[in-house]
Formats: sequence, C-alpha cells, structure tokens
Amino acid sequence: MSAKLSVKTAVCVEYERLLAACRNALESWRNRREEIATLHLQGKQVGDELLRLQADYAKAHSLLEKHEENCQTCRFVSKIGGRDYTAITNAVLDKKRFA
Repeated sequence: MSAKLSVKTAVCVEYERLLAACRNALESWRNRREEIATLHLQGKQVGDELLRLQADYAKAHSLLEKHEENCQTCRFVSKIGGRDYTAITNAVLDKKRFA
C-alpha cells in the first residue's frame, strides 16, 4: 500500500490581485509626481490629479490590509512564516518603493 500525499498550497488569488492593484496605484502616483516635479508643473488641476492618485493608492492599500485581516489563508500563511499579517503588505511595498 502506498500512501498518497496531498499538498494544498496556500496561495490567495484575491491577495495577489489586490497587491498588484496596490503596486500599480503606488507606481502611478510616484511616476506622475516625478514627472510633475521634472516639468515644474503647477496649478489646481495638477494638485487635484496628485490628490486623486494619492487617494487611489490609499484606497488600494486599505483594501489590501482589510483583506489580510479577514482572509484565513493570508493569516495562516503569515502565521506559519512567523510574521504579523498586517506587516506583509508594508514589507512588499517598501521593497518595491526602494527598489
């Protein structure tokens, strides 16, 4: 008799989707800020655009954090990894920010 092992990987598709959206929002905001600074753009319209991009990032980051807090898979993965689940997103985004 041979025992068949079954391994279930702990990958959360929703987390990956939310993380990608968060990264994209952060990158869009950062790139536009750099472009505005380089071109010395000013005015209410430019300020409003930056505020909108910042809000888009804040919303994406908030959704990701809420997901981590409520998703059993994400909490399990962070627990077995010896990490605080709320710190995972910040670590990933910090790495991306300074890369």
